[in-house]
Amino acid sequence: MPSAVQQQDPGPARMRRSLGVKDGVAIAASSTAATTSIGIGMGSLAAYAGRQTPALLLLAFVPILGIALSYARLNRTEPNCGSGYTWVGRSIGPWPGFLTGWVVLVGNVIFMAYTGAVTGSVVLQFLNKLGLYSLLGLRLDPSSTGISTAVGLIALVAVTLTAITGVRAATRLQLWLLVFEYAVLLVFCGYALVIGDQPFSLSWLNPFDIASPQALAQGMVIAVFIYWGWDAAFSVNEETRDASDAARGGMIALVAMLGLFLIGALAFQRVMSTEELIRNGPQALTFLGGKLAPEPWASLPLAALMCSAFASLQSSVIPTARGALAMARDRTLGTVWQRVHPRYGSPAVGTLLIMALAALLAVLAVGIPELNDMILTAVNSIGLTVALYYGLTALACAVRFRGSLRQGPVRALRDVVVPAASALALFGLGGYLVRYYATLSDRFEPSPDNGWFMLLLPSLFILAGLATAAWAKWVRRAPYFTTGRGTDADAITLPMDGEAAPLPRA
Repeated sequence: MPSAVQQQDPGPARMRRSLGVKDGVAIAASSTAATTSIGIGMGSLAAYAGRQTPALLLLAFVPILGIALSYARLNRTEPNCGSGYTWVGRSIGPWPGFLTGWVVLVGNVIFMAYTGAVTGSVVLQFLNKLGLYSLLGLRLDPSSTGISTAVGLIALVAVTLTAITGVRAATRLQLWLLVFEYAVLLVFCGYALVIGDQPFSLSWLNPFDIASPQALAQGMVIAVFIYWGWDAAFSVNEETRDASDAARGGMIALVAMLGLFLIGALAFQRVMSTEELIRNGPQALTFLGGKLAPEPWASLPLAALMCSAFASLQSSVIPTARGALAMARDRTLGTVWQRVHPRYGSPAVGTLLIMALAALLAVLAVGIPELNDMILTAVNSIGLTVALYYGLTALACAVRFRGSLRQGPVRALRDVVVPAASALALFGLGGYLVRYYATLSDRFEPSPDNGWFMLLLPSLFILAGLATAAWAKWVRRAPYFTTGRGTDADAITLPMDGEAAPLPRA
């Protein structure tokens, strides 16, 4: 029987269905963060792929598109903010399903910790542009991990408070930020394509010209990481008027990202040599602005990068808290994660916990001395876990709809062949890199070029996930580990703060 509070105000107890396609696009595009990825990621890609960075981005898009089609197909059948966690658990089994949700949760927390530092670095670059190089005797150095992290923590608190007020308010802000970012990005990159003095070559689009299989594999993982985020649109199913809107939003954002990444990569290579691109690293977009325009116009790309970093940070908080909410509904995580704000209808407590965990990790990461090393370490580590959960979700699609093999070639291709091929491609890529990292170094040290260190973080993710799953199965006795099925999005009324979680219907 509903409680007195629910009788008085039933609305906040459920996630509010107020989002449409453009909101899904805003969440997915902000999470992917094209401006940030172009601004700080192209140098990392160039370190492995050289002038074949555009080819690498095209090649990585192929399995990612297959993954996106798998998400859309599964979402039509079972819309749920748990997305891969729910789908993999039902189609393959609860243990791989839990790991899918777990690596998304942990990966996003780590991403937020490092993105906070990146955001801090960009803010410091902007302050330097305004002539402010020190404050209270403290040097405002954008390459300093400690100072960048401190500024990033302030940004993390700000975007978390915005996210708590509800997704609708957050997406309104993100839409305006995206319009500004993309306008600046397209103007500057378009101008660079026209006036650049580096001659264009068709070899830029040929992945076979990449130096070695190891460089190709490492570059592919970074490229997969750069595309990562479009699936954030599927995390707000409970707040979307129509489940198909989430799929359309994610697909539109993904295709837009491909276009922007290619334009950005080609523009950078028309203006900069490979050595310049690698040397400038996270400051490459600022460098591009300085080469193409005088001040104050040269600072516009940096302002766009700052907006993108803030939007990416905020859009990472939103799906992470909702993924934890889906797991808490099944009692695989504690009930604290499913408490919904009585006014805003958002998982406020979970959002604050995500922020706190990311902030703690960011502070611990200050031990890595240079921001460039910090970024590369995070990208390599998270890239492996992203490939794992994307692959598991695509495999879940192929398993669930395997009956389509008897329903004609078109459905077989869409529902089984493409998802299975995409999953195998990512599993193969991950397996190759695990083997490569295991033989790369003869001793351990916390460095982005140390193979054992690259394997340590993903291994810790998996082991911690297995331990948490065991606790949920045998101590918390989560029904998810009996049925493999996640709680249906509309099967229960989400509790408000302080209420006990009702058991899901069978």
